[in-house]
Amino acid sequence: MHTPAAQRRRVKVHGASLGPLLCWSIVFADIGTSIYYVPGILSASGYNKRAAIFVLMTLVLFVLLALKYAEVTWRNPEGGGVVSIASRALHPFAGLIGGLFIIVDYYLTAAISAFSGIAYLAVVVPSVGWGNAVPGTLIALAALAALNIYGIHESAIVSLAAATAAAAAQLAVVAVVAMHLGPEGILASIKSVGSGPPPLTPLVLLTGFGAAFLAFSGLESVAQIAPAMRSPRRTTAYRTMALVILTMTLTSPLLTLWQTTLVPDPNSPANVNQLLSLLAGLYSGQTLAYVVAVTGSILLIFASNTAIIGGYHVFLALTRMGFLPRVIEVRNVARRTPHIAIMVAVGPPVVLVYIAGRSPVAAVFLGDLYAFGLLGSFILTNVSLDVIRWRELRTDGALRRRLVFAVGVLTTGLTLIGWSVNLVAKPYATLFGGVLTLIGLVVGLSTYNRGRQRRPAVFPVPYRPTLAVESIASQFRGRPADVLVILPRDQNAADAVIEESIQAARGRPIVFLYRGHSPPGPTELWEVSDPYLKDYVAQDAFTRAEMRAREHVADRRYVYVPGSLPRDAIGRVWTDLRPHETVVAQGEQDALPPVSLERVRHRVQAGVPVLHLVSSRVRHNGTAAVG
Repeated sequence: MHTPAAQRRRVKVHGASLGPLLCWSIVFADIGTSIYYVPGILSASGYNKRAAIFVLMTLVLFVLLALKYAEVTWRNPEGGGVVSIASRALHPFAGLIGGLFIIVDYYLTAAISAFSGIAYLAVVVPSVGWGNAVPGTLIALAALAALNIYGIHESAIVSLAAATAAAAAQLAVVAVVAMHLGPEGILASIKSVGSGPPPLTPLVLLTGFGAAFLAFSGLESVAQIAPAMRSPRRTTAYRTMALVILTMTLTSPLLTLWQTTLVPDPNSPANVNQLLSLLAGLYSGQTLAYVVAVTGSILLIFASNTAIIGGYHVFLALTRMGFLPRVIEVRNVARRTPHIAIMVAVGPPVVLVYIAGRSPVAAVFLGDLYAFGLLGSFILTNVSLDVIRWRELRTDGALRRRLVFAVGVLTTGLTLIGWSVNLVAKPYATLFGGVLTLIGLVVGLSTYNRGRQRRPAVFPVPYRPTLAVESIASQFRGRPADVLVILPRDQNAADAVIEESIQAARGRPIVFLYRGHSPPGPTELWEVSDPYLKDYVAQDAFTRAEMRAREHVADRRYVYVPGSLPRDAIGRVWTDLRPHETVVAQGEQDALPPVSLERVRHRVQAGVPVLHLVSSRVRHNGTAAVG
């Protein structure tokens, strides 16, 4: 049930309405913030003037990753990013691991973005930092938690304004410094990366490559906002990433170069958190320095809030999948917001900032914890997409598809190298991320097992018209459906159909299909809008089918048709599956397409008339064809 309060707190942009520019603003409001703190972290971590080399190396891989994430976006229109694609391509447990990886990344992003935002704001208003900016950051995180509990959500229009202002300020710094230096000065700044420590040994190149991935944290945001993208999502996703690639290419390498080579003493604790503003002031005066500080601070606070929102929505998705206790999903009475999930998303960043405040350079301390979750989610997303592409090669082995697959595997391999290097080069990141992931796995698996003892969780194949052929074919190739069972919405009728189907299957592979109810309303901007996760009636229907069938049928699978699709979608699923026998309650058979039947058996189970429709279709080599 939706209360007026719940309706009022919905995000301002409803439905699939965001075009490439608005989507760019949301993604850039996350990924574009790295330029404010990554150069300082890389330089102070010992890479000094050579930081730009590693950012440029990683930029090449970033372009490849951006293209893969665009594909992840249109393949998963319900959003969810790594959670969704890993669950579908590999296993729901892989989705759990992916969710834990991205939560580790969200924790660090929320902490370091809030800290950097306060540090840049202190350029204009020094008192907000309260010394080392840690007290101000703790207040900012507490304020963001309160706002989210109250129910204030991001607006795409506000994100556009903030991202545009920050991007304009960054490009202005690039233009001003370039004009001041001239061609010779620019060339000299590029040559300066060749001087000074550390020596460019193969080991340094590897560790620097791994460390520079921090410059592109936030790339996963595009997959999280897929439900809000304007159709066709494929076009919108690629255009969005083209804008992101263009913006990052124009700003990230040059600004990293000049922040670490032109600003005096960039490794000083007093300078490391404000390098971009200092660079602007050095070549243009205080006005541009203040503009950079204010726009950067706003964007960084936006990024921190985005990480909090993304984090608690991942918690909600994992809860609905059965991996976290239901208490995480509890909403308060006053504002109908998931206050427990929000506090779980904000608590660890607060602790991280407090601990970082006791280190010599807080930003470097937080940067040393990065990489495990970020690159872990990158790898799992890449592997999942590679698996999907590999399955599709079996049905369409065109040269173009093979080339795309090969480039994708290369991208996965390069990302794996970066993660492997960081596992050794960043022991604190490995320890922090590994411990959190291990705790999450223990909680997730124990919660899942406890729930399974009472009622098993079922993860069906979703039917999506735009991807129906690929998803159905990849899931059922080599394991065709002998018996298709169409579950009616009435519980008594469904129980009768289930019993009939078990008797009819006699051990043969069986597929249960359920068409859900219409979605309850518009989703929030960062919410995983998988309709099945909210369709508790469908979950109950599949659970009852699983409990009855698991002792009698070894090969059983499930297909979920969203209620937003017309009823004839059931017929389209039948056409894709081409079962030998269909079990359906009498009166429900009109949803099937015209088909030649060998025979029809009419039976009555518990007072419910049930039809067995035996098709004349026969299979050849694992596929279905008209007989």
